[in-house]
Amino acid sequence: MKVLALNHTSLVSGAERSLLTVLGALPSDVAMTVACPDGALREAVRSAGAPTLSLTGTAGSLKLHLTHTPRTAAELVHAALQLRRHTRELGADVVYANSIRAGIIAALAGLGTSVPLAVHVRDCLPAGPVADRVLGLIRRRADLIIANSAYTEDHLRRTIPDAPIEVIHSPVDLDWLAAAPPRDTARQQLGLPATAPLLGVVAQLTPWKAQDDAIRVLAGVRRRFPDAELLLVGSAKFVASATRYDNVAFTNQLHSLAGELGVADAVHFLGERDDVPAILAALDVLLLPSWEEPFGSAVAEGMAAGLPVVATAVGGPPEIIRDGVNGRLVAPRDPDRWTAVVAELLENPGQRQAMGAAAREAAAERLSAQR
Repeated sequence: MKVLALNHTSLVSGAERSLLTVLGALPSDVAMTVACPDGALREAVRSAGAPTLSLTGTAGSLKLHLTHTPRTAAELVHAALQLRRHTRELGADVVYANSIRAGIIAALAGLGTSVPLAVHVRDCLPAGPVADRVLGLIRRRADLIIANSAYTEDHLRRTIPDAPIEVIHSPVDLDWLAAAPPRDTARQQLGLPATAPLLGVVAQLTPWKAQDDAIRVLAGVRRRFPDAELLLVGSAKFVASATRYDNVAFTNQLHSLAGELGVADAVHFLGERDDVPAILAALDVLLLPSWEEPFGSAVAEGMAAGLPVVATAVGGPPEIIRDGVNGRLVAPRDPDRWTAVVAELLENPGQRQAMGAAAREAAAERLSAQR
């Protein structure tokens, strides 16, 4: 089977890590070619030994805008023409779109053709006429829509109730995470204190991921654990003027907030990293305080690494976390409550160990790439 996968960006975030994980687990009778813009994702696919094809990217917002909307539409149409040519020349049996934007491109490219299309939806679009039109287009063309959680599926069915949707949670690379060094070694490699309580967030820097609340939690926790520290792994990846949030301004606000709360020396901005397993191995607790999280790949990776994860109760995390058993679920935008939950975990090493072991077992059973 020849599968032509497409991704609308070459920046590597959760969706792209999921694609790479699946790529490494495909059976021998499935050959995947990835079409995407030049950049980090294309290099990673090549390093994995899979062929790539060039595709015009788009970072445009799906919000209506006098200037940005026509530009985004032109980029999507151009990419669709390229994809149609790639599909024909490759002789693809299936086209797989790895995001909503990729789904728009594939839907436009596939109009009038018979090649089956699967679209992977990993985000919940805000309700409105744009979402109606985008999802309507994907519904008309897609033979399968993959939702990364039941939460995402519920949002989709509000607009396209009769769509052929299947829920498949995003996978984790268990071997990649298992190769992490021991905790003490990981901390030494990262230049971190051997015994200080260590919290972490692994996510792009953007308001809805709520790293500002993580800094507030650290400030609260340090009243009980004065040597606690916080690692922020990730960067402001999407910085085009059409992006929904001003992620550069938000990053600057994070630095200012850390200073205002007196924890600037305890907040480490690590940027993009390729040693995430080592970082997870160094942590005591992983945080995901997002306002809303359609699934949360970082949650799955943290669980697979044997960490107690404290995650937002809104979105996909409740589908893989049993509160109090293999992680904790807390309502977002409530730093005081998050502080209390995190402090309780730090005060109970035995609870952290048991919760982390249960998390690793759940991830291995339900979230492996092969499954």
